[in-house]
Formats: sequence, C-alpha cells, structure tokens
Amino acid sequence: MRVSVFGVGYVGTVSVACLARDGHDVIGVDANANKARAVGEGRSPVVEPGLEALLREGVAVGRIRTTTNPVEAILSSDVSLVSVGTPPGHGGAPDLTAVWKVTEEIAAAMAAKESEHTFVLRSTVPVGTLDRCGQIVASRCLPGRMHLACNPEFLREGSSIADYDQPAYTLVGTRDDRARQVVEHLYSTIDAPFIIVEPEVAEMTKTVMNAWHATKITFANEIGRLARSIGVDGRQVMDLLVRDRKLNISPTYLRPGFAYGGSCLPKDVLGLIAQARAADVSVPLLASLPLSNAEVVEQATRLTLDGRNRRIAVLGLAFKANTDDLRESAAVTLVKRLLGEGCRVRIYDKEVHAARLVGSNLDYITENLPHFQELLVPSITEALEDCETIVVTYATPEFQDAVDAAPPGVRVVDLAGLDEKMVGGRAYAGIAW
Repeated sequence: MRVSVFGVGYVGTVSVACLARDGHDVIGVDANANKARAVGEGRSPVVEPGLEALLREGVAVGRIRTTTNPVEAILSSDVSLVSVGTPPGHGGAPDLTAVWKVTEEIAAAMAAKESEHTFVLRSTVPVGTLDRCGQIVASRCLPGRMHLACNPEFLREGSSIADYDQPAYTLVGTRDDRARQVVEHLYSTIDAPFIIVEPEVAEMTKTVMNAWHATKITFANEIGRLARSIGVDGRQVMDLLVRDRKLNISPTYLRPGFAYGGSCLPKDVLGLIAQARAADVSVPLLASLPLSNAEVVEQATRLTLDGRNRRIAVLGLAFKANTDDLRESAAVTLVKRLLGEGCRVRIYDKEVHAARLVGSNLDYITENLPHFQELLVPSITEALEDCETIVVTYATPEFQDAVDAAPPGVRVVDLAGLDEKMVGGRAYAGIAW
C-alpha cells in the first residue's frame, strides 16, 4: 500500500520503519524539517533498538521518503496514519492542537485529490476525537471521499519493534467498512487477532490500559514499601503473586460490576492498611480501595432510587453466587440503604436460609439487617409479585430467566452484567454500561 505517516516522533518513526519493512511504500510527514530529513536519510530521531537499521534498509530499497508538505503526502498515498503528539494540556487533559492541525491539513489536501483516502488516527486521544476529526473532514471534503478509523498503538519504548510485530491484538475503532478493510490489509503480515469496535471504545481502551499499567506499578510499589517496613522482601511476595495465573494474572475480577465483599477481600485490604499505618508507610492506592468500593454501593443505591419506585425485588443477597456467605456483602448494605429510604424490599436467594446461618455469618446479618428473615422469600415468583423494580446482584441463568419472565412494566437495575437482549423492552439501567 501507499502510506503516509503524519508525525515522525517515537510512534511515527517506528511505524514508518515497520510498514516499509513489510512491503509498503511509506512517506513520513513532519513540520519539523530536521526530523523529516533525518528519517528520510535513514537516521532515527529517537533511540530505539533496531530502529535505525530498519530505516536504513527502507531508504535503501526506496520504500521510505519524507516531506514537510501535507499535500505531497496525500497525493502520494492512499492511507494516512496520524501519529502526532498529544501532550498534557490545561488541567491535565491532552492538548489536541497537533491532531486538529494535521486533520485540517489532510482535509485541505484532499481538494487536490480525486480518489478516496483513509484517515487512521494512531495518537492517544480522548473519547470523541475521531468524530471531531470526521466533522473537520466533512467541512472540507466531498461526502464519501474520506474513510476514518481509530487504531491506537500499544508500543513500549525499548521494545517497540517487537511490540509492533507481536501485539496482543490489533484494535480498530470504525463504523466505516472501507476503513476496516484498509487497516486490515495494512497489518496483514501481523499474526494477531483483528478486533473491530466502535471508535469511542478504541479511544478509551488505550488510555484505560495505560491507567491499568500505572495502577499495577503503584500497587507493586506500595506492597514493596510496606513489606520492607516489616522486614519482608517485597520482591518475593510479588513474584509469588504473579506466578498465580488462575486468579492474579488473568481476566478474573477485571469485569465492571457490583462491589467486592465476603470474608476475605474487605478484611485483608483493611488489614494491610492497618499494617501500613502502624509502620508509618503511606499507601494511598490501598487506602483508596474501601472508599472506591463503598462508592459502588452508593451508585447502586442511587441507580435503584432513580426510578422513583419503592417496591423493590432484590435477587441475590450473598456476596456472590453459589454461597450463603453474607459477610460484608454489598447486597446487604444496599438493602439496608433501600430500607432506610422507605422502600419495601423482598429478597430472593436460594442459597440463603435463615435457619442454616451460623457463627459470624449469622452475627453479621443479624447486626446489619435484624429482621432479614421477614424480607427473604422462598421463590422468585413471590419476590417479583407486585414489584416495580428488580435489582440483580449477580448474573445467573435463574436470575436471567426471572428478568425475562417479569412483567413488561418492571424496571431492571443490573449490577451484574445480564444479557441485555434478554431484558426486552423494559426500562433498564446497568451500573457500568
């Protein structure tokens, strides 16, 4: 393919080199003449293992050239990758000045071009940026001439060529079938899943991934500081943590939904915070976990009360499915809040039977919901009778079927991630979707 890459900084230069290596004819574009000249001569403007060798090879075989002229680049290519910088701006929001400038330049250059063109946004941007680029293009370009997609990069400095060649997946956000085909062909030599999503999902995924990486680093560092303060080698602790690929290094627990609870997570998080306090070690990330978890319950309460209904059926009282453990269950706290707001609440949970509860489990529910036996009903049918809102705290086939069979006028508050297609035409509110 004939490809133009706007912005020959870190990501752009790596893209130029790898695309040329894979057989594409690439023209790098940058307003900085020195950077453009360096790449055009096979010299890398950034330090990256193996990058300069690829640039030299691409220049030698005639697959790489550069320019400072956007019109020349557009007339010489069929697809443009926009890889300009988006540095922090006022208040921390990214400064998109370069994105808007390049988009205007590409749209203006299309006036001199008769064929169609594909615009691929690679820069890290906030949600809605590609749509705004589309509006800019639409104001300058004939309808149907430009096809747009968002294709966030996941390159790490120091291993960017390997990351380019072996990504976890290629992510493309677009509503344009022509743009999808072009990007798929562009990366046809890369053996990785090709995932198509809405542009907004692709835009947000990149920033969320970086925030997750920052969270992991911060968590490991806080554990390291705490471990050292009590005479433990934090490296050994974290090494054992990452060896567990069933729960710790896995998709487990990484789905949005209701708050965590049970006899372990709340207790152990508070225990670590107490240890840190005793050792005078600051652990702001760990300390924020209970606060953030409590906010989920607050949100669930607001979501339930937003319907202005007061007859509520709560499906699921234990802290998760297939257990009768009520200790620190977020559902218990939610019910307590709803009762405090004057709601009539009926609860169904086939695993929770008042006569079977013993020990600390019984003590916890008795302390927090003294009359919980009066709220429990033996069947879903009885729970749903005359209710106005169904609150689902975990997604089981039984609860899914119950929602599907409920009267059309009943509102559904989904805290667990039901199959929305099964909800039908009912009023529906998901906690994080």
